[in-house]
Amino acid sequence: MAITTKIAISIDNKVLSRIDQLVGKMVFPNRSKAIQIAVEEKISKLDKLRLAAESAKLNKLAEQSLSDENIKADMSEWPEY
Repeated sequence: MAITTKIAISIDNKVLSRIDQLVGKMVFPNRSKAIQIAVEEKISKLDKLRLAAESAKLNKLAEQSLSDENIKADMSEWPEY
């Protein structure tokens, strides 16, 4: 089980009202879990954007060439079927 830490935050009243509505509809068990899940999802999206940005920097032809080299090397080690 993950270790949790209590923190205090300031949040816009409209956002809190929406969270309370979702908790009332049992979408989330409580405010803390709703906020925790929202933060985790935002961080995950940011990580994916960062990965996409870093991937876009790669030289596609150079990466393909490296991949092809490794496949050719690996094929000589594969058994005949």
